[in-house]
Amino acid sequence: MTEPDLAALRRRIADARAAGDDTLAEPDGLALLTALGIAVPTWRLVADEAAVDEALLAPFSGDRVVLKAVAPGLAHKTEVGAVAFVERSVPALRDAIAAMRRRLPAPATGFTVAELVPHDRDPGGELLLAFRWTDDMGPVVAVGAGGTATELLAADLRPGRELAIASPALTPPDRLDAILAEATAVRLATRSVRGQPPRLAPERLADAVRSLMALAPLAPDDLLEVEVNPAAVTADGLVALDVLVRLGDGPRPVRAPRPAAAVARLLQPRTIAIVGVSSAMNAGRVILQNVLREGFDPTAITVIKPGAAEVDGVRCVPDLASLPGRVDLIVVVLPAAATPGFVAEAVERDLVTSFIVIPGGLEEKNGGSALADRMQHALEAARSRPDGGPVINGGNCLGIRSRPGRYDTLFIPQAKLPPGSRPAPMALVTGSGAFAITRLSRLAPLDPRYVVTIGNQTDLTAGDYLARFVDEPGVRVVGVYVEGFLRLDGVRFLEAAARLRAGGRQVVLYRAGRTAAGAGASASHTAAIAGDATVTRQLARAAGVAWAETPAEFDDLLRTFTLLDGRPAAGRRLGAVTNAGSECVTIADHAGSLSLARFSAATERALGDLLVPAGITSVVDVHNPLDLTPIAGASIAGAAARIILEADEVDAGIVGAVPMADSIETLPPGEGHLEDLTRPGALADVLADLWRTTSKPWIAVVDAGPLYEPFRDQLAAAGIPVLGTADAATRALAAWCEATAPS
Repeated sequence: MTEPDLAALRRRIADARAAGDDTLAEPDGLALLTALGIAVPTWRLVADEAAVDEALLAPFSGDRVVLKAVAPGLAHKTEVGAVAFVERSVPALRDAIAAMRRRLPAPATGFTVAELVPHDRDPGGELLLAFRWTDDMGPVVAVGAGGTATELLAADLRPGRELAIASPALTPPDRLDAILAEATAVRLATRSVRGQPPRLAPERLADAVRSLMALAPLAPDDLLEVEVNPAAVTADGLVALDVLVRLGDGPRPVRAPRPAAAVARLLQPRTIAIVGVSSAMNAGRVILQNVLREGFDPTAITVIKPGAAEVDGVRCVPDLASLPGRVDLIVVVLPAAATPGFVAEAVERDLVTSFIVIPGGLEEKNGGSALADRMQHALEAARSRPDGGPVINGGNCLGIRSRPGRYDTLFIPQAKLPPGSRPAPMALVTGSGAFAITRLSRLAPLDPRYVVTIGNQTDLTAGDYLARFVDEPGVRVVGVYVEGFLRLDGVRFLEAAARLRAGGRQVVLYRAGRTAAGAGASASHTAAIAGDATVTRQLARAAGVAWAETPAEFDDLLRTFTLLDGRPAAGRRLGAVTNAGSECVTIADHAGSLSLARFSAATERALGDLLVPAGITSVVDVHNPLDLTPIAGASIAGAAARIILEADEVDAGIVGAVPMADSIETLPPGEGHLEDLTRPGALADVLADLWRTTSKPWIAVVDAGPLYEPFRDQLAAAGIPVLGTADAATRALAAWCEATAPS
């Protein structure tokens, strides 16, 4: 790796910007790569065909050369006919330059003549290497398949294999080789294929990536992107055949960090004020009643409401100036037009440590922009105070429910949300209030410690909350839904996630808006295939974050990780038992990173002793996954599951129970049958006992319709993670084992 002269590069970029360019001309781009120690072909620059002579061609070998036009803003040369492979002769090159000049849409400032580098154009013979600024994650380096089919190949490869993404800020140096090897194109280039020796030593590629990472101090003010496509894999190493360099547009404002102490006080306030409470029922009144219901001291609550002495037994004051003192939290439920001015006044008077701002559209109403500017300016000025000033959650949010803080601003009628009967060491942070309350409904009976809806992230961000939870041991699992991160907040988020993971805690992330993130990214191949969502996914997984592909998988992972907390996997060997052959096949098909354990002779003997008397072995063999068939009753199912879970060769388990079998009691008492799922010895009781008396991680599968909700609820009440399909259970358990098992 060559350390670049950043000062010299800044001067070159400044010269280009002064000339009105937003990209570097190819000769300057090639010079930049040379300064980084990345090999480029032998090349020469000519003004036009008249400059071509024998002396120009003398340095080149081979029968042909590569001709390219140089012009401002000429990024993708192939598409406009600005690239040609030409016979290495003076007449042929002169004719080619003249023809290229005639077909170009704009005049060329010159032409490069470069050596034609022999290389294999099959997959693995051409790579894409690119340094790129992303607003949420900062600078990253992407490596994938190169050439004209870059985007097509990336689209057709399995997610996670199309690109390797490395970050100067987030990627540990000792993890770089492993991260690069995740990309299919990299493995094709650096590993033996069909007995042929590797085409490229992995360390040569890693050196090129580190060289590009060294450009990080230039981004984004000076540099937005350096795309090498393709980089030819040759016997002598990588050679950059084409380069696109997009320039930055100067310094960008940087937000001051939000004070961590104020975030802590927001989540666990000692005093609360609420503005926007009506004498009739409105959102503000619902919030007041919710806060009282949660047990917050009524004497520590103030309602800001002119013309009233008290509401629901809580004192009222007419305005901010009448507050009895500085408060930890003000909940703002005013109309949008009135909110910015109110918040600005409270900040300027230094009356508050934190806000929850419910309304959105603060700058969209008449005169709202000026008021919103005043609010932001007041907040920015407050950041210079010794305490860092107040923090704001929202706007356009449903607010926060904090069990430790004893308050709830989710203005949803209590009857509309299920009661949380099982306190869960979980926090839920979402950009959408609707997504949050939907999760509360679907994850019942789990009752998270915190539910935080961040709305527009006017001030506080997803990364701020994750950083806060690092310092709160009672939060073991954090589920996060975002549609995007604010500028550089993705870095803050993943740094906090890595700290949580180092402490044995878990983060589950679902990022929406994935297609939109890349839809307008047409400035380069890199932006098109390494959109913000792709970058987030790759870096999140590298940081140990569990990535959910769908909202349903988000729910599965949250439920699984929360209920399996305290049951880390010792390895990835799976043992499974079910009463349906189809589930056995499904589990095997979706094992993923899990391996099906090979039962030991002792385990097979124990299972045989259990199953032979029941006649099950006359129908199926003893193997993993174990098919008990509908013959097995609850006691046999529980005993077989226990044998498998207690086997030394098994690290984690799945217990499937298709509940329609008449040999197990899975129905509540009712007409037309004699079952009672709550009876001692019924399957729910047997599995609850298995959960209490085993320590390995396992998941139950109940694949059935509404008739069997009581059975599912009975298992969930025992603390068992219950998922609806065998494939979902296998994926969730694999994610748990990946997160907790030793590498």
